[in-house]
Amino acid sequence: MRMIAYEVPADSVDDYIQIGESTAIESLRKFVISINQIFGEQYLRSPNKIDIKRLTKIAEKKGFPGTLNDINVLDRSNLFSEWAQGRAPKVNYILNGHDYDMGYYLADGIYPPYPTFVKTISAPQGNKGKHFAKMQESVRKDV
Repeated sequence: MRMIAYEVPADSVDDYIQIGESTAIESLRKFVISINQIFGEQYLRSPNKIDIKRLTKIAEKKGFPGTLNDINVLDRSNLFSEWAQGRAPKVNYILNGHDYDMGYYLADGIYPPYPTFVKTISAPQGNKGKHFAKMQESVRKDV
């Protein structure tokens, strides 16, 4: 899992799991194949219209209408490559009396300043700012 999550080389994990590099690579390969076979069609794909409706309804109940989810790996996400090419999923919602048709993503400070990223307030002032930061930080990890 460290090889996937942190992109560490196979020979760096042999100290704590006591297996050789080739065994670690083969185990990782079998794990990835299994995950693709079990979850590929349902989860390892771009969201469809049904997924987008479901995600935005969940987010709306939590106070963030139009939110899709948090993307942890920006440069590897199909969502963002589609968005960059002008093919972003259509998300319709009304906020403060204004109609919107593009979703947004709750993100933290590591993401670039794109208009579709709503970041937390790093040093919130007042109850309203503190409440927003608390809610944004608690919801942004929902996927």
